[in-house]
Amino acid sequence: MTDNIPLPARLAAILVYSRPVLIFGGMICALAIMWGRNPVVYIVGVSFLLTSMIFDLVDGWFSARFRPNAPLAQLADRLMDKLVYSIIFPVIAAGMMWRLLVSASDPTRGQLLHAILVLALCVTVLVRDSFASFMRGFAIRQGVEPESSEYNRMRTIVAAPVSALLYAYAFYIPQGPESWIYFRISYLGNLSLRILFFVEILFFIINLGSIAGYCRKYGTACLDELCFGNQMLRRKILSVFPNALTVMNALMGLIAVFFAYQGRMRESYLMLIGAATFDKLDGALARRLGLTEPLSAELPKKKINMGSIMDDLADAISFCIVPAWIFYVTMSQFGEGRFAHLHVGWIAVFYAVAGMGRLVYFTLDKNPIPGFFKGLPTPAAAMLVMSPLVIFDHALALSSQRILFWGGFSAGIMGFAGVIMNIYPIRYIHLGRTMSRHPWFGRANLILLTVSMFTPIFGQICLGYAFLYLLSPLFTWRIQPEDAARESRRNPLPEG
Repeated sequence: MTDNIPLPARLAAILVYSRPVLIFGGMICALAIMWGRNPVVYIVGVSFLLTSMIFDLVDGWFSARFRPNAPLAQLADRLMDKLVYSIIFPVIAAGMMWRLLVSASDPTRGQLLHAILVLALCVTVLVRDSFASFMRGFAIRQGVEPESSEYNRMRTIVAAPVSALLYAYAFYIPQGPESWIYFRISYLGNLSLRILFFVEILFFIINLGSIAGYCRKYGTACLDELCFGNQMLRRKILSVFPNALTVMNALMGLIAVFFAYQGRMRESYLMLIGAATFDKLDGALARRLGLTEPLSAELPKKKINMGSIMDDLADAISFCIVPAWIFYVTMSQFGEGRFAHLHVGWIAVFYAVAGMGRLVYFTLDKNPIPGFFKGLPTPAAAMLVMSPLVIFDHALALSSQRILFWGGFSAGIMGFAGVIMNIYPIRYIHLGRTMSRHPWFGRANLILLTVSMFTPIFGQICLGYAFLYLLSPLFTWRIQPEDAARESRRNPLPEG
C-alpha cells in the first residue's frame, strides 16, 4: 500500500510532520549553548529553526497541491503548530533572560525592557493558541462551520520567521568560526533593538488581532451558552477585549516616554504608532462586537460608560501628555540650554491642555459627523509633533548646524498642533476606516514606513505624511459621511 503513495505526497507529509522534530532539536541545541557556549552548536540550532521556518511556509502549498483530500490535513497542521509554539517560545523566553543575565556583562535598561517584552510576547502566543483551540472546538460542537481568517493566515506566516529571528538573537555566541554560514547567522544575533522592537510589537499586534478575530467569529456561540440570554452580562464580557487594547494604547505611550529619556526618538515614535494602532483596533473591535449599539429599552442604561472613560484616558496619556512630556525632555535635557528662551515647559503644557480639551469636546459633542473628526484628531497631532523631534534627535547625533532650526520648528509645531486640534469647523476623515476600506493603501504605506525606518530621512518622511493629513480636508470634504463611516468596501457600520 505504501508503495503506491507518490513522492510529492510523501514530501508533503514530511514537511508537515518533521517540524516538531526540528524544533525539538533546536531546544536541545539551546540547552547545549547555555551550558557550553559552543558557536558550532549555535549554528546547528539556528539552522534547525530556519529549516522549520521554510517547511512551515511551504507545507500548506504542498498539502493543498498533492494531498488535497487528506482527512487529517487541517487538524495535523494545527497540532504541529501547537507543538512547535509550545516548545520554541518558552525556549526563546529563557534564552532572552540567559543573554541578558549571563552573556551581557552590563545590560542596559533598553535590553531589560526588550527581554520583558519578549517574555510577554511568548506568553501571548501560547495564550492565543489555547484560546483559539478552545473557541474553535466549542463552536464546532455548536454546529458553527470554521472559517479561515486573514489575521490568522498572517500570524501563521509571521510566527515562524519571528521565532527563528528571536532564537538567533537570544542564543548568539560571539567569536565563532570563520565561515560564511556563521557570518550570515551572526548578523541576526547582532540586530539593533530598534529593529527587534518593531518586529515584536508588530507580531504582538497580529496575535491580539487574531484573538479578536476568533472572538468575532465564534464569540456569539460561546456567549449564548455562557450568558443564558443576559444581554448586560454579555456586553460586560465582550467589553473586556476592547478595554485590553485600550490599556495597551496607554502602555505604548508610557514606553515611548521611557525611550525619550534614553534619547531614542525613533523608538518613541514607533511606540506612538503602536499606541495609534491599538487605538484603532479597540474602536473597530467594539463596533464589530456591537458594543457601540444602544441598549434595548428594557435594560437599565448607565450614566457612565467605563469603556469610553478608559478610551479617553488612554488617548489623553498617549497623544496629549506623552508628546508634551517627550518634547519637554528632549528640548530641556538634550538641547543643552539652547532653547531656554522658548519656555518649552509652557509650550508642552499648552499642547497637553489643548489636546485634553479636544478630547472633552469630542466626548460631549452631540452632533458628530460619521466618519469625520472635528478638528485634528489627537493621534494625528501626536504624529505631527513627534516627527520634527525625530529629525531634531538625528541632527543632535550628527552635531548638525540645523539643531537650532529643528528645535525651534518643533516648538512652533507644538503650538500650531494645539490650536488646529481645536478648530472644530475643519473636518478630518477617519484614516483608520479609510485604510480598512482600501487595504492596498494601508499595506503600501506600511511597507514604505518600514523601509524608511532604516534610512536617515525617516523623520522627514513621517513629517511629510503628517502634513499630507493636515492638508487632507482640502480633498476629503467632498466625501459623504455615509461613505467615510464604512469599515469595509460594502458594509456600513454606525459611528461609535
